[in-house]
Amino acid sequence: MAHNGFLYRAFRLYYDGFRSMTLGKTLWLIIIIKVFIIFVVLKIFFFPNFLSTHAEKGAEADFVANELLNNNQ
Repeated sequence: MAHNGFLYRAFRLYYDGFRSMTLGKTLWLIIIIKVFIIFVVLKIFFFPNFLSTHAEKGAEADFVANELLNNNQ
């Protein structure tokens, strides 16, 4: 691999930067935990599967189409 290539130099820049972080690693851990909470925990408790409770199995697309067409008028 050519050591003068742009991709190699960009990779080395980020690799060396993340390797020498001290406080940054802790901050990245906090960010990852927050993203996990937002996308997993909130999804489970606050965004239930509406279609599974209101539409028949296999007719979800028709249910959505009817709701979109009937509620816009």
